[in-house]
Formats: sequence, structure tokens, C-alpha cells
Amino acid sequence: MSDITVYQPDFLYTEGRLQAGRSLAVSAQGDILADAGPGARVVRLPGRALLPGLVNGHSHAFQRLIRGRTEYVAGGRGQDDFWSWREAMYRAAEALSPEELHVASRQVFLEMALAGITSVGEFHYVHHQPDGTPYVDRNELAHAVIRAARDVGLRICLLRVGYARAGHGVPPNPRQRRFIDPDVDTFLSTTEALASAARADSAVSVGLAPHSVRAVPRAWLEALARSSPRGMPVHMHVAEQPKEIEASLAEHGRRPTELLADVGLLGPSFTAVHGVHLTDEEVSMLGQSKSTVCACPSTERNLGDGIVPADALVAAGAHVSFGSDSQTIVDLLDEARQVEQHLRLARLRRAVLDPGSGTMDGLASRLLDMATVEGARSLGMRTGKLEPGRPADFFTVDLEHPSLVGADPTSLLPGIMFGASSGAIRDVVVAGRSVVSNGHHALARESGQAFQVLARKLYS
Repeated sequence: MSDITVYQPDFLYTEGRLQAGRSLAVSAQGDILADAGPGARVVRLPGRALLPGLVNGHSHAFQRLIRGRTEYVAGGRGQDDFWSWREAMYRAAEALSPEELHVASRQVFLEMALAGITSVGEFHYVHHQPDGTPYVDRNELAHAVIRAARDVGLRICLLRVGYARAGHGVPPNPRQRRFIDPDVDTFLSTTEALASAARADSAVSVGLAPHSVRAVPRAWLEALARSSPRGMPVHMHVAEQPKEIEASLAEHGRRPTELLADVGLLGPSFTAVHGVHLTDEEVSMLGQSKSTVCACPSTERNLGDGIVPADALVAAGAHVSFGSDSQTIVDLLDEARQVEQHLRLARLRRAVLDPGSGTMDGLASRLLDMATVEGARSLGMRTGKLEPGRPADFFTVDLEHPSLVGADPTSLLPGIMFGASSGAIRDVVVAGRSVVSNGHHALARESGQAFQVLARKLYS
């Protein structure tokens, strides 16, 4: 008997479209094969479509704790915005022990798995003890987050955040004590130590993440441009809020993207998270450098940030990926459709990101590629496509789910991308290993109970 497994769904997404009668051969090591050979184990998946695993390019796992707890205007404020939301977020960031961070992270990673996400880029900035003292192992909290992802079965790129200050000319904020590294050399060496430890697991990788132009000075950005390992992902919040741009102009006389271009950080390994408030010139800089912009529309609309100009970015040559960010909802298919839907509201027309192929699935295929191929590219991963030599990371969709009933082969992919609910996702496989089977994850009950205890402790 061969140790190769062959998956036989009704439809397989390959070569840019859903195709009937195709199968996927997977080796014992979890890689996709060109040919199964004789004697392979066959897993039939009737009534299923099989698609490449979704890649969540930007996540703050612990923020799952504040879901539903910030949706009001506090007494005496008159209105709510990003900055008042941030104060509520600090309550969770200040409180968590390493084990509690593991519990919180595991729950949201499990939610991701159930939504067809197989890889996550975790933008991790809670580093130290509550009083700001480093742990004996400076990466103790990062290890807790990585362990949570691996417990669930996800592939993870831990994007270790560099945080130097509250802002230019701004007094230190005691609520940020857990984020701050004393200097850029400490940030770089701690990240390298984490990357070294991560090499033992092929499903774990590490990237650099200077938080924002507010949180790091130009000298840190210059040091990163000089010293970051070639090809290591570099992610950064860019142009999310107008105040960020005002602060950059005041300190540097340059807008955030202009500053990043000046210091040499833009490029194929760089991802600007959000990229909401960009000028035409900045869009051109991101496009010419082949940088990625990670759009997080569920968070951007929740916080009132604005709309990512994804159409202009794509036209300029930039790449676009998606992230769940603050975990207001974990549904990467919804992130994909909302990037397009937000543009429809802004441009007052339909199918804004359609590539012009004239086919019914052209727009849906582009959005799926952003949620898979572009996300993997942003995180420096080899996932995102179901082709020989790549890891077997995929999910299946139930074609008989109420949200998909009635679709025919030509409308199925658009139906999935624009209409499928997360409940239609039934099976998830990472590196050939089953993570979710028929809509169930083995850790669901244990993780949910532990998370409930933690939430009650923090908010009772």
C-alpha cells in the first residue's frame, strides 16, 4: 500500500479556476505530487470543492478578547474612534500572562482554521511582563503564540514587532510598557533568536515588524533596511490613520510611504498593512517597488479608518493581501469580498477589481489569489497554490450548503467568493494533515471553555 493520499473532490481549484474531475495527490510528508502512482489511498469528497488554504496576512490574536466590548460611545466622549478603541484594547494587552496569551491566541487560531485559514501572519507586539520588565527569555510570549498556532494546526509567521516609543515628542505611555524594546539592536537580536528557535519546525517562520512611523524613529528604519536578513518579511502599519500622517510630516517632513522609500524599506519583502490614506505618488511608490498592501476591511470599517484603494494599488503594480487584524470577525472570504464591496461604494460602480477577462469567474479568481497567493508571498511562504512541490494546504466547501445551493460550474467560484457563509467550509488540511474534519476541530470544546474562563476573569 502506498503512503500517498489522493483527494477526489467534485471540483478542484487549479490553474486559476475550479475544474471538475481533477484530484490532488499528497505525499506522506505533506507535499503535493504530480502523480500518485499505483496503490495510493483514495479519499473521495463528493459534494465538495477543494481550494487552496487561505492566508491571513495580519492578525493581533489577543484582540479576540475585546470582540463586542467596544461597540458603544463611552460616557462623556460624544463620539468613538480608533484612539478611544485603542485605550480599551490596552486593558487586555496589560493583563495577560504567557499562559493566558496562549489561551486567547489558541481560540482565535481555532476560529481561523474553521474558516479555511491555513496560515497566519501574527503581528506580535506584547513582549514583556506587565511592568515592562523583560522575561528571562525575551521571546516567552512569542513562543506562547506560536505554540497556540501549532496546537491548532496552523502554519504561522510570527512578525515580531519593534516598538520604541509612544510617538515623536510624546511622553512615554505606561500602557505601552509591554511593547517597548530599549533599542533597535535589542529588537533585531531578539528577532534573530526567535528565528533561530523557529527553524526546528518547518511550519513556523519569523519576520520583522516595525510597528509604525509613530512607534519607531527613522534610525530604527534605517537599521532595519541595512540589517534585516535578505528575503525576511518586513511588515508595518502604514497610513492607517490621518494622525499618523500628520505626525510623520511633523517629524520627518515626509509622509509615511515617502519615508519608507527614502530609507530603502520598500520592496518585494515589504508589506504595508492598511495603506488607507495614500496619495497617488505613494501608490506609485508601492507599485514600482512591488510591495504588498495588506487590507483588513473588517477592522478598517469597524474602526472607521477608511477604504483601501486596492484598485489603484493593483493598477500601479502593487500586491494586495488580506488580514483579520483585530478579530472583529474571522472570515477571510468576507475580507476579500468587502475589499471589492467597499470600492463599489466609493467608486459608485460594480466589479471594480475585475481584471477584464470577460469571464464570470475573473473577479472571483483575482480575489481568491489575493487571499492565498498574495498572502503567502507577503509572509515569505510557499503555500497559496495547489501545484506539485508545494505544501498540501487546502480547505473544502460543501456544495450543498444553503448558501451555495443552485450554483452551476460557471457561477460556483463567484458564489463561493461572494456568497458562501463560513459554515460552508467543512475540511481543512495543513501540510497533508487534517486540521478540521466535516466542520469539527478536536480542540474546539477544550479551547472554548478555557477562553470563556479567561474572558470572565478579565471582564467580570
